[in-house]
Parts: sequence; C-alpha cells; structure tokens
Amino acid sequence: MPASRHIPSAHLCATDPAMAELIARIGRCGLRTVKREPFEALLHAVAHQQLHARAAEAILGRFHALFPEAPFPAPEAVLAMPEASLRACGFSGTKIAAIRDLCAKTADGTVPTRRACPRLSDDELIERLTTIRGVGRWTVEMLLIFTLGRPDILPVDDFGIREGYRLLHDLPAQPKPRGLAEIGTRWGPHRSTAAWYLWRAAEAGKRAAPA
Repeated sequence: MPASRHIPSAHLCATDPAMAELIARIGRCGLRTVKREPFEALLHAVAHQQLHARAAEAILGRFHALFPEAPFPAPEAVLAMPEASLRACGFSGTKIAAIRDLCAKTADGTVPTRRACPRLSDDELIERLTTIRGVGRWTVEMLLIFTLGRPDILPVDDFGIREGYRLLHDLPAQPKPRGLAEIGTRWGPHRSTAAWYLWRAAEAGKRAAPA
C-alpha cells in the first residue's frame, strides 16, 4: 500500500499522544467510502432515520421494487409515484414529505451530482443540503465522509464521537460539541480519520462495559 495512505494516521500520532495510543491499539484505519450519487445517499439516510437498519432496508427493498428498470430511480420518477405507493413501502407521511423535498431539490440543482461536488466546499455542501426537509447537519456530515470521501470532517454532535473522546481521555462526562470542535482543530486536515478512530474507541468501550 502506498505510504501516502498512512499520512492521516501519522499526522494524528504526531499531533496527539492519546490519539497515537488509540491508533496503536486499533491498527490501520478502515475508513471506506461508498460511491453513489448524493441523491441516492440522502434518500437512504432519510429511510434509515429513527428505524432499525433491518426495517429500513426492508422498506428500501420495496421502494426499489417500484422502479425495476433503473438501478436507482431519478428524482422525477419518484415525484411521479403516487403517495399511496410510497406509503405501501413503509414510509411515514413525514418521510414521504422529506423524500419529495429531496427529489425537488435534486431536480432544481440544489442537491449537486457527484461530479459537481468537488466544486463545492464542505461548508457550502452543508449549507445547501441542510435546506432539505428532514436533513440535518449530521446527515450531511455522514454523506461527506462516507459517500464523498471528504478527509476533514468531525461530526461533533455525534454521540459516538464524543463518547470515544471521553473514554480515550478517561473523562467523567462527554465534551460539549463546541469544545470538541476546538479540540479537533489539532487533527486537521485529517479529522475524518480521527472520527473513525473515536468511533472505534466508543465501540471498544461498549464491548468492555459490564453487562
């Protein structure tokens, strides 16, 4: 593997001794992206909101079955689908409204194509995509990390991120989002890698917790 792939971890080790210990314990970063259009990624994110993953995937399976001729439907095709058909998939009225708004904002260009995304900064994408009904900053940050592969995203509102930091430093309470954002500046421009390791720290802590 090219040495450049190790630069984020090396940077974190050099700037944060506690992070260096975590990286030594966890090993190589396994952060991976799924290459899909932002429209598809956001629709999947809306489907998963407040649902167990299996339930969300079952709903999405029925949704995909409505459009058998396309790998993923165009926003115009989803807008043309009767609401009753979307409800039959298992989407709530709130989620249908969010999906329709997502489709409309994709059709009018508010939601960029994957090809157009490199022309937009992280902040520009967050500003544009959080105008979609039901899409908050955290959802866009997950898109930036796991769909677009942006390297410098730290989702400070994420429970796992804050819990991972608490456990890493043996703190009595999680840091506040604003405080963690300030702390995280030392990890730039590789904060997405830092986030991945903090998630792993939180997972390890959960496994070690007494039953």
